[in-house]
Amino acid sequence: MALRTPARAPLLLLGLLTTGLAQLPRPASAPRGFWALPENLTVVEGASAELHCGVSAPGSVVQWAKDGLLLGPDPRIPSFLRYHLEGDPNRGEFHLHIEACDLSDDAEYECQVGRSETGPELVSPRVILTILVPPKVLQLTPEAGSTVTWVAGQEYVVNCVSGDAKPAPDITFLQSGQTISDISTNVNVGSQEKLFTTEATARVTPQSSDNGQLLVCEGSSPALDTPIRVSLTMNILFPPGPPVIEWPGLDEGHVRAGQSLELLCVARGGNPPATLQWLKNGQPMSTAWGTEHAEAVARSMLVMTVRPEDHGARLSCEAHNSVSTGIQERGVTLQVTFPPSAITILGSASQSENKNVSLSCITKSSRPRVLLRWWLGWRQLLPTEDMVIDGLHGGHISMSNLTFLVRREDNGLTLTCEAFSEAFTKETFKKSLTLNVKYPAQKLWIEGPPEGQRLRAGTRVRLVCLAIGGNPEPSLTWFKDSRAVTEPRPPQEPRRVQLGNLEKSGSTFSRELVLITGPSDNRAKFTCKAGQLSASKQLVVQFPPTNVTILANTSALRPGDALNLTCVSVSSNPPVNLSWDKEGERLESVAIPPRSAPFKGSAAARSVLLRMSSRDHGLRVTCRAHSTELQETMSAFYRLNVLYPPEFLGEQVLVVTAVEQGGALLPVSVSANPAPEAFNWTFRGYRLSPAGGPRHRILSGGALQLWNVTRADDGLYQLHCQNSEGTAEALVRLDVHYAPTIRVLQDPTEVNIGGSVDIVCTVDANPILPGMFNWERLGEEEEDHSLDDMEKLSKGSTGRLRIHHAKLAQAGAYQCIVDNGVAPPARGLVRLVVRFAPQVEHPSPLTKVAAAGDSTSSATLHCRARGVPNIVFTWTKNGVALDLQDPRYTEHTYHQGVVHSSLLTIANVSAAQDYALFTCTATNPLGSDHTNIQLVSISRPDPPTGLKVMSMTPYSVGLEWKPGFDGGLPQRFQIRYEALGTPGFLYMDVLPPQATTFTLTGLQPSTRYRVWLLASNALGDSGLMDKGSQISVTTPGLDQPSGEPDSQLPTEQPAGISEKTEAGSEEDRVRNEYEDSQWTGGQDTRSSTVSTTDVEPYYHSMKDFSPQLPPTLEEVSYPRGLTHLEEEDMAFPGHLYDEVERLYAPSGTWGPLYDEVPMGPCDPCWPEETYEDTRGIHDQVAGDFDSMEPDSLPFELRGHLV
Repeated sequence: MALRTPARAPLLLLGLLTTGLAQLPRPASAPRGFWALPENLTVVEGASAELHCGVSAPGSVVQWAKDGLLLGPDPRIPSFLRYHLEGDPNRGEFHLHIEACDLSDDAEYECQVGRSETGPELVSPRVILTILVPPKVLQLTPEAGSTVTWVAGQEYVVNCVSGDAKPAPDITFLQSGQTISDISTNVNVGSQEKLFTTEATARVTPQSSDNGQLLVCEGSSPALDTPIRVSLTMNILFPPGPPVIEWPGLDEGHVRAGQSLELLCVARGGNPPATLQWLKNGQPMSTAWGTEHAEAVARSMLVMTVRPEDHGARLSCEAHNSVSTGIQERGVTLQVTFPPSAITILGSASQSENKNVSLSCITKSSRPRVLLRWWLGWRQLLPTEDMVIDGLHGGHISMSNLTFLVRREDNGLTLTCEAFSEAFTKETFKKSLTLNVKYPAQKLWIEGPPEGQRLRAGTRVRLVCLAIGGNPEPSLTWFKDSRAVTEPRPPQEPRRVQLGNLEKSGSTFSRELVLITGPSDNRAKFTCKAGQLSASKQLVVQFPPTNVTILANTSALRPGDALNLTCVSVSSNPPVNLSWDKEGERLESVAIPPRSAPFKGSAAARSVLLRMSSRDHGLRVTCRAHSTELQETMSAFYRLNVLYPPEFLGEQVLVVTAVEQGGALLPVSVSANPAPEAFNWTFRGYRLSPAGGPRHRILSGGALQLWNVTRADDGLYQLHCQNSEGTAEALVRLDVHYAPTIRVLQDPTEVNIGGSVDIVCTVDANPILPGMFNWERLGEEEEDHSLDDMEKLSKGSTGRLRIHHAKLAQAGAYQCIVDNGVAPPARGLVRLVVRFAPQVEHPSPLTKVAAAGDSTSSATLHCRARGVPNIVFTWTKNGVALDLQDPRYTEHTYHQGVVHSSLLTIANVSAAQDYALFTCTATNPLGSDHTNIQLVSISRPDPPTGLKVMSMTPYSVGLEWKPGFDGGLPQRFQIRYEALGTPGFLYMDVLPPQATTFTLTGLQPSTRYRVWLLASNALGDSGLMDKGSQISVTTPGLDQPSGEPDSQLPTEQPAGISEKTEAGSEEDRVRNEYEDSQWTGGQDTRSSTVSTTDVEPYYHSMKDFSPQLPPTLEEVSYPRGLTHLEEEDMAFPGHLYDEVERLYAPSGTWGPLYDEVPMGPCDPCWPEETYEDTRGIHDQVAGDFDSMEPDSLPFELRGHLV
């Protein structure tokens, strides 16, 4: 590091010389064996240092020693990481290089050469490596960077301490840029050996010029390039300069009263700036001032309105701050000019004619004084005396006296006293009076109605008093019977007297009196006076009774008491007639001698005697006073107050109707005087709390209010009311209406077909209405809803639906609906079970099922029957009961509603053993039925039947048919047709192959065709001999409408369809069904063909048969009793159509709904994936037969019965 201070210049030169010794030739003064020796070196902490050592004997062992400690010959010097040797050893260069020197490197060093073959051991002179440590911080007290507040002229001590350094740093102080000489310095030992600190103390006496300047502590050291500095800011407090008052204008102190005076006081300098206040005669006036800190100027504006009393006052402005030793002040004395504030004339300006008037004029104080003069009109009068005396606020009071004779012609002239002065040339000060010369009036009279005229009370009468001449103007005062008339103004009454103002017209004066005549005006004397003059007039007023009063002999009345009432008419003109009535009913009364009456009228009196009852309470007894002449009647009434115990009125409600969960109000219609003190309600012997409860409240009138009423609240409520005269009781019944609830509904209701039964529905409801029961039939078809053949009965809370001659079509679900007007209506479901004997489906006299008799195939015989209750199936073969224990025979039975099915599966069909006639018998407690099924071998299909036309156009015909027995193989259909008269046949295959409807196209309009339908399978076709498979048809012309044919050729009816089969078709529409299926499982479900299905064709291939399999035992459980199943829109209490096994179930329990075939623990279920689709079997057989001749088929497949 370069050292730039002058004291360190030799050290810098020494460092530069020692650094370059390796490049210099060996000095001649070097000891023997060394060509370069180390020298003393000074470096700054953190810089690098290098001590040179050059050895003349190469190959020698050279090492350095630090304070006697050998550092070792290794150039890397491992024990000191910052030390290493530099230079070329071969040239004898062993320079010690030290990186980042610190205080630990400050020591003595020597270079030592070990003994060698070429020379002895050598040691260089010891040199000192000096490490300079600069001070890192300066600590100033007060704290550096702060602002200190000092008072100018006072002495303060500042202390500055340096951090550790070597050598000890020098400290100087600068005040506002100038060096402080009064400094004491101490050097102390630092925190480590060889380190020092310097503490300097300065004594500072600040002046006002130091305000805002810096006080700096500066530390310098040889280890620093530039000194380090810390400072603080000086805030010097000093007093402000004297205040200055800026006076507006040149004449200081001279002002005029009323002038708005604005004075500005300014004080400059001071820290803090000056505080200003204005004083008047030593008393504060204003303490508001503003400060401009940038210029250190304080200003205060005094605004005042000058008054006369301010004359001679001294206004002063004071300035000071927190360090002022005294208050600085500047003042000015006011000289106020003011005119007289008022002029007063003493004495009266009113006087009788030809007499003297004496007046005095006096002014208020003024500065300077004023002069006075008198004016009468435009004529100046000479005063009798003038004088001046001292006034307030240094002013003067002027006085002037005047006496003169008045005449009539001076009346109304203005008398003026005027004050004037040269100081107030632009202003005039006056006081004026109007001269009033008095003289009397000349004439007085009254204008009004003629004497003796009769006036009706309430008539408006105008009286006018007139007078001529006079000053002052005549007062014209009105009197009534020697009493002055005034105008009363009660706010609640109309104005009956209106007293006009004095009016003047020329020399005539008038004053009117307007009266609304009343009884007091009758024969009254009205007088008008003006001074010594007067005039009078008397009025005659007719009036009805002024007051009609009724007097009673007693106030407390009870039933049976006698009441004497007296009616008195106080006064009327003319006299009146008195009469009595009670609520319009005339009463007999007795006259009483009259007394004297006021207002010079007539009085009258009559009395009546009454006997009291409770019905008289509150009635009015009226006295009427009628004046025949005036045609006017006045009335007064007396309201009867009869005390009696509570009495219930005729309109008292005895029955109150409410709806359950709603509210109810049990009203009270009671009459009593005084009012009942309490209303107590009891229900079923319990008193209801008068304070109310969760569901009741007794209203102020005694009514009982209930809410959230229930049917338990229905009943009689007893009301007990009482007053001071007695008690009364009443019973009120609360009738709670509630929605119906079905209590009894026999479900299911059973009846044998053709029998009669009642479906009974019993409810709990209020009210019970005659027509509240209604019945509905539930079903999908419109016709299912009809109840025309049933009888609806109801009696009280029980309704009945009576069914005569029950039919299967009537079986199903019925709904009992009860609506008594209270929502919601009750609904209950009941199932009508019509029991009937089994009816087995007979699609044909003989049903055929085909199967190969090769002992490898299986066949399934399907027997289906309808009946209620459940059906039991039995099978026979050729009339012999079938042994179902034979493992080749497996039967599955299941039930769905009224439909019951039995599947008999024959495994390993043998032509010799199984081609036979099987009989299925269905039995229940009401009877039995059977059908025959022939198991045959595979053969050609039977002809289709029922071919008919469904639609027709000029170019097409829509056909429909019923397929015949398919022979046990998949069959397809082909249409052959010909146009009559045209040779040759046309053929068309039906697609898809299993379709039973087809539209034949490509026809010609208006053409007759013959159509045949052929069925075929792998063994051949059905032939054309069957009449049911042919039809003739004629297409319509182009001008004829298309659509369904009006008629068609009849087709042959299939033989063997019995009446029972037709009845079975009828039964398809019966909704006598069950909600779930019951079935019995077997072992094998495979078969080649089955017969009978839901449609009418009576031969079917197994590939078209996919029975609805019941769930496995794992999926469903069978409870012992009714099961609640839910429909989409209603909740059923049980199965829609269940059979209750009452005959076989134990007492008090429900048996199984229908008979079920029990399954053993080893019997497998029918999982869906184990049911084979036998269509693949048929397809395979058909494919194999395509290449065979019929005669080459084995015996089992030739289609002949065994």
